[in-house]
Amino acid sequence: MQMHAPLPAAIAVGLNHPASKTELFWAFSWLALQGFGGVVAIVQRELVEHRRWLSNEQFLEDWAVAQIMPGPNVVNLSLMLGGRFFGAGGAVAALAGMLTLPLCLMLLLMIAVSSWVEAPAVQGALRGLGAVAAGLIAGTGLKMIRPLRGNPLGAVGCVLVAVCTFVAVAWLRWPLAWVLLAATPLVTLAAALAIRRREQPVGTVSKPAAPLSAKAPGDQGNKP
Repeated sequence: MQMHAPLPAAIAVGLNHPASKTELFWAFSWLALQGFGGVVAIVQRELVEHRRWLSNEQFLEDWAVAQIMPGPNVVNLSLMLGGRFFGAGGAVAALAGMLTLPLCLMLLLMIAVSSWVEAPAVQGALRGLGAVAAGLIAGTGLKMIRPLRGNPLGAVGCVLVAVCTFVAVAWLRWPLAWVLLAATPLVTLAAALAIRRREQPVGTVSKPAAPLSAKAPGDQGNKP
């Protein structure tokens, strides 16, 4: 009897799957060519809404892991997805797609615009793109709130963690590495305790104790 390899998890939950490593290469090439500033918004739209390779929940979890790992987030994500779909070869194909065409394009742009990159009009355009990128990131953040409803920490816990992280990074200006090192074990422990509490069965009703049998009158010892 011929044994078949199990289907990928993406197919099992009704999501799409890249047909080949070539499709993976061109998908991440197109993704990288669009990533001007607000890359997280482009990644979420391409992988979740357009190609449907990931659900919102999966994207949120994978993006969190990619942020913790050293290196650019989107490069880490490409390695994770390529390896998940096609093993080591898929990881190489996705990474090549992320780097090859954007690198060639950047080299050509540097050669072409190096003489007038300091012009006021160009600087103003770049600042305008920064504002657009900020809006894209904010919009993607709002989209990523919805999957947090099923998080073990609950809505209040997730909002509390997000606010504390924002204050630490944006207001107190703590290094991101220190924030991740401090927050990751605490949040992981809190989530594990929440899952354990959720899976713990509700207190069982104890059986009533059996009534003590009354002693027969003849069982009492006779007094001397």
